[in-house]
Amino acid sequence: MTEPPPLLRAQAEALRSEIRRHDRLYYVDARPEIADVEYDRLLQQLNVLESDYPDLLTPDSPTQRVGGTASAEFQPVQHSVPMLSLDNTYSETDLSEWRDRILKGLPPGERPTYMVELKIDGVGLALLYEKGVLVRAATRGDGETGEDVTANAKTIRSIPLRLEGTPPVRLEVRGEVFITKDDFKNCVFPK
Repeated sequence: MTEPPPLLRAQAEALRSEIRRHDRLYYVDARPEIADVEYDRLLQQLNVLESDYPDLLTPDSPTQRVGGTASAEFQPVQHSVPMLSLDNTYSETDLSEWRDRILKGLPPGERPTYMVELKIDGVGLALLYEKGVLVRAATRGDGETGEDVTANAKTIRSIPLRLEGTPPVRLEVRGEVFITKDDFKNCVFPK
């Protein structure tokens, strides 16, 4: 294994420090300073350095994190199956490679059906229903451990508290919670 030059070691540490700063601004302080695409470029630069020089990889590197950290204000929830996030891509090459991986996993001659949606950046939520009744809502957190936000989720009228029909004994539904600009404009805030 090739020892990374000191300059690259310093560059990797500077990137980690900058990414951590932006993580705090975004996830904790709720005042991001850069666009998602700029953040993704920083993370990609660090990823490339750590891939090229594995000695640069540290256990606390932002590249080792799945999502944000859990808040101390809510009870932690251990996900039974990790809640992973999707990777970003900004090139046709990445998209073509992804398509090729999909095609390799299909039986010969079978073709996938694709669906494209707008990217909605909200809060990833896992809703757990037991015997058709909502028993827990948890954020994605770091992918392994999230936050119990059941009381908050119950205020969202589009989330059913009880499922109709004959639901399975245990069902977890995962999705993204967001507010539209029009709904936000109609919010009434205390004075």
